[in-house]
Amino acid sequence: MSSTEAGYDPKFLGPPVPLPVPAQTVRNLPSTHFTVLLDPARTLAAATAVNIDGAQLVDLERGDDWHLDARVPADEQAGPELYARNDLDRGHLVRRRDPVWGDLVTARRANYDTFAYPNAAPQASAFNQGELLWVGLEDHVLEYARVYWHRVSVFTGPVLADDDPVYRGVQIPRMFWKVAAWASGVSLHAAAFVLDQTPFVSSLQVPADEVPALGPFRTFQVPVVDVEELTGIDLGPLVDADVLTPVGARADRGRWMPLTRVEQIEL
Repeated sequence: MSSTEAGYDPKFLGPPVPLPVPAQTVRNLPSTHFTVLLDPARTLAAATAVNIDGAQLVDLERGDDWHLDARVPADEQAGPELYARNDLDRGHLVRRRDPVWGDLVTARRANYDTFAYPNAAPQASAFNQGELLWVGLEDHVLEYARVYWHRVSVFTGPVLADDDPVYRGVQIPRMFWKVAAWASGVSLHAAAFVLDQTPFVSSLQVPADEVPALGPFRTFQVPVVDVEELTGIDLGPLVDADVLTPVGARADRGRWMPLTRVEQIEL
């Protein structure tokens, strides 16, 4: 059973940053140093929020103890049957290493909590495990916290689109988003990113037992407000804390900055 810790702390950075507020009904699932907002209709998280304390990070072995969260019915969370005998991976939304800090007991509990199925999203195996920019971006945020003993909060989720293809009764997201937030004194700063794994050419009409095609993985730094537009999730003060100055119309992908290496990220 997952932890019943207080979960994500909105005052962790100093300037308050509340949990994201999805438009749809969600289950609030607090765990050790993070919270998952589960969309029971989609059986996937709408959003996650994690606090990372760079001064207290603990290096633990990964483990692989995926488990259903006993706090919600099994039919409200995409479980092991979605990932069996195919090329889909159970991708952590809250990265396994991010909440693993504090004393050893707490760090081990956080490590275990990240393996609850509500914290998983179906991702193409090459995206989740390969040496790709999205993984590099997450490592960049974590290393920043570790090197500078800095506190960072990270918000992540899939873009739950109405036309996402269905596989084994679950709509498979084709895009993911991430917002990293940190503070300098009383000033809040945020940077947002989108990963698009929509195939260039594909049909969404696939047999129920066939994994939908997922395309090349393209990563962008985007205005925080565009994440709000894509997802319908209220990101509160993160919009005004954006390190990018949005130019052009909201959600205009022409203003998204393609990333091919970590050094291009603006922080």
